[in-house]
Amino acid sequence: MRSHTSPFTTRESGGELRIEGYFAVFNSNYEIMDNYTESIAPGAFAETLSGDVRALINHDSTLVLGRTTAGTLELREDEHGLWGSILINPNDQDAVNMYNRVVRGDVDQCSFGFEILDEDVESSLNGSVHWTIKKVRLYEVSCCTFPAYEETSISARQHDIETIEKRKLDAWREEMRNKLGGKNHGTESPDAEAQD
Repeated sequence: MRSHTSPFTTRESGGELRIEGYFAVFNSNYEIMDNYTESIAPGAFAETLSGDVRALINHDSTLVLGRTTAGTLELREDEHGLWGSILINPNDQDAVNMYNRVVRGDVDQCSFGFEILDEDVESSLNGSVHWTIKKVRLYEVSCCTFPAYEETSISARQHDIETIEKRKLDAWREEMRNKLGGKNHGTESPDAEAQD
């Protein structure tokens, strides 16, 4: 899941209550942890918006605010990002409560659940790593009290980070071997090194 702090707005028109805002912003760096960032490229959601996407409260699948196939959740991409409009059910007290929390400013953040289908990764000489997400499969968007972006992103990226760190270590070892003429120096045996 991913999140950001762009505020939602509420709108009342013709007796309808709506929560509206951006669930994702393009070309904006989301910090996963020190030296690890990712951003979403324009067009990343283009192929998934025709699917069945839910709007939830805090990623809770029992608290559904809207759904694209029901016509109660509208999603679209524009030059800024992924915009959404949730039509609030006036007979659903959870939905009305969330609407009023957004009106008061008690809840103003969002998050979204998706699967990455295509991305680019860039590693810099200073040790930083950046992922550019180019294509996703979107499952849900959520109004969140505490978007768990950092925790969920670290978890989602942990395998990638471990692989990158191992490649850095392997590259450093290879560089040291080359500098030392391909010979192992010191008390550590090649077998012991291979077990690291």
